[in-house]
Amino acid sequence: MGTPTEEELETALAEARRLRESGDDPHFIAKALLNCHYQMAFLQDVLHAAESYLRSGLAEHEHTRLQIAIDRAREIADRGSHREQGTLGL
Repeated sequence: MGTPTEEELETALAEARRLRESGDDPHFIAKALLNCHYQMAFLQDVLHAAESYLRSGLAEHEHTRLQIAIDRAREIADRGSHREQGTLGL
């Protein structure tokens, strides 16, 4: 399966928003797509922070940036799931 182009992704997200707004999402496909897209932005922040941390020679500032990105991603993933998890304490 290939990655969608930017145009394809924007079209799919627009349709997903329309389905959610109209209440016509009986199998929750639009909800799942929108949620995954939202979470992916936070996970990309984690990836960039991790790469920066490793390139920096494990600098303290970059470590803090990575920890914040992980905590934010976890908070978003846990929001609405009724789960709570501690931080990694990195």
